[in-house]
Amino acid sequence: MNDDLYVNMSVNVIMFVTADVGADILDLAETMITSSGLQYEPVIFELTPQQRLWQRTLHLIQGRLREEHALQEVLYKTLLKGAPTALPPREDASTEPLTACRIHGHVYVNKVAGNLHITVGKPIHHPQGHAHIAAFVSHETYNFSHRIDHLSFGEEIPGIINPLDGTEKITYNNNQMFQYFITVVPTKLNTYKISADTHQFSVTERERVINHAAGSHGVSGIFVKYDTSSLMVTVSEQHMPLWQFLVRLCGIIGGIFSTTGMLHGLVGFCFDVVCCRFKLGVYRPRAVSFGHIYPSQLLLQPFLLHTSGNCFTV
Repeated sequence: MNDDLYVNMSVNVIMFVTADVGADILDLAETMITSSGLQYEPVIFELTPQQRLWQRTLHLIQGRLREEHALQEVLYKTLLKGAPTALPPREDASTEPLTACRIHGHVYVNKVAGNLHITVGKPIHHPQGHAHIAAFVSHETYNFSHRIDHLSFGEEIPGIINPLDGTEKITYNNNQMFQYFITVVPTKLNTYKISADTHQFSVTERERVINHAAGSHGVSGIFVKYDTSSLMVTVSEQHMPLWQFLVRLCGIIGGIFSTTGMLHGLVGFCFDVVCCRFKLGVYRPRAVSFGHIYPSQLLLQPFLLHTSGNCFTV
C-alpha cells in the first residue's frame, strides 16, 4: 500500500439548491484542501419501494455484523463473488420535484487524519485556510437531513459492506450538526476469488443542536473526521488439503474405536468382579456355630437363623 488514499462518497442532503451546499476535505497538516472530484446533482430524496427494500436489507446485514463479528469472514467469502451493493437506480422517471442535492465522486487525499466538511456555502481557499461562503443563504433553508448511500476509502470492491452505507438521518432543526468519527484500518484480502488492498473502518456517531446561548458552539452541517490506523489486518482464505482431512478423519475414527474398547473392557471387568463375588459366597451370611447351649438359651431356639433350608437342632 502506498501513501495515497481515495475517499469515495455519495451523500444526499436536503438542500434542494445545489449552490447552497458545499463539500471539501482538509487534512490534519492543512497541506491539502480539496473538493475537486466531487459533483453536485439535484435528486429526489425519497426512495422508491425497490430502493427502500435495498436499504432495509443493508441495515439487516449491518445489524447482524454488529451482533456476530465473525460473520465478516463469511461476507468476504460469499458476497465478494460479484453481488452489487450499490443503491439501485430508480425504476422509472418520476415527476416528483427535486428535493435534495447529491454530492458524489472520488477525492484523492494524503493518508493522514483529515476532516470532510459538508456545510452551507461553496468552499473557497485562501492563504489562511479555507471558508464557506454562506452570506447569501437564508438561515431558514438550512436542513442537513441526509442519507449516505456510500462512503468508503481506497479501492472500491463490489460486495464490501461499509458501516455507513444506507445511513439516514432526518432532522427538523436548522442548527443541527452531525459528526462521524472514523478510524480507517488498512486491510489486505487474499481469497480464492479476489486479492485486493482495502480500507475497512469503524465509526462513532454524534449529533447535537448548535445553540450559542447555551454554550453549544459550532457550525451546522455534516462533518466526517477520519484517521488512519498504523496497524494492518490481513484476511486470508485457506482450505485443508484432502490428505490432511483424511488423516484427521482416520485419527478421529481410531480414537472413537479405542475409547469404546476401553469402556467395554472396564464395564465387563466390573460386571465380572461383582458376579464372581456372589458366586463365591462373599455376600452370603455365615453359618452360626452353636457349641454349648444353656437352658436359658432354649427360649431363643425358635428365632435361630437357618441357611439353605438346614435347621440347627439341639
